[in-house]
Amino acid sequence: MKKVQFNSRWMPYAFLLPQLSIVAIFFLWPAAEAVRSSFYLEDPFGFSSTFVGFDNFTDTLTSSNYARVAQFTAVFTVLVTFFSLALALLLAVKADKVLRAGSTYKTLLMWVYAVAPPVAGLIGILLFDQHVGPLVDFAALFGWKMQIGVNYFDTSFAMVVISVWKQIPVNFIFFLSGLQGISRSVQEAANIDCRSGFRRFWTVTFPLLAPTGFFLLIINVTYAFFDTFGIIDVVLKTEPGNNPVTLVYKVYLDGFRGNDLGGSSAQSVLLMLFVFILTIIQFRLIERRVHYS
Repeated sequence: MKKVQFNSRWMPYAFLLPQLSIVAIFFLWPAAEAVRSSFYLEDPFGFSSTFVGFDNFTDTLTSSNYARVAQFTAVFTVLVTFFSLALALLLAVKADKVLRAGSTYKTLLMWVYAVAPPVAGLIGILLFDQHVGPLVDFAALFGWKMQIGVNYFDTSFAMVVISVWKQIPVNFIFFLSGLQGISRSVQEAANIDCRSGFRRFWTVTFPLLAPTGFFLLIINVTYAFFDTFGIIDVVLKTEPGNNPVTLVYKVYLDGFRGNDLGGSSAQSVLLMLFVFILTIIQFRLIERRVHYS
């Protein structure tokens, strides 16, 4: 393999500078500012600030409302991650077996990937509309009168369904690529050794997809924590009331609508630490069971 040589020793750093600048401006700087603000009680207009130490963290962790939101976030994350991965894997397995019109089938499944989260939330609202929503009419056939934005469970159900629908295409693309990367000789040998398709999938195909599945697990957990903000914001129509909210949306409510900049900063720091610890646990406990070769 031919190594790339630069005429100037500063040229590699020049190529890295734009990306590093973006990371510093849009991630490191806001993160550092959030950490700083979490130790202060700040005037919402920026005229004054009072150092309060860890009081913002103490108030957050001892709040019953924060505990309820954290509990909902945990359940929401588990449901979105599980169903997004499970349904995408099922669709990928079926798509991998399609011989005719395969490109059309795959394209239709990937279309949702181009939809932004707020747009996905808007489409979901139309599907769950009280008057013209087809999903509400379908639920009514079974005696379920759905009231999105009014009933806690119904609103939670809509959030999960829309979030799962939005994330399936991303997982589908990766799972399908992983399936098509499995050697045909391995598949033919598995067909000879095991006639049961279900058993063959769990003993041969699924272990070979473990690296892809582990990567998607991390991506989907992060998605459920942070990237569903746009969906939740549209579903709640900026009127959360007693409706379910996630931790990242609570940061927005307390900071930008409640003008509690110090408290919202403390919540964002806690959320960042929690996701960081969760990611480390996943790498420690799950990655050791994943074989990359």
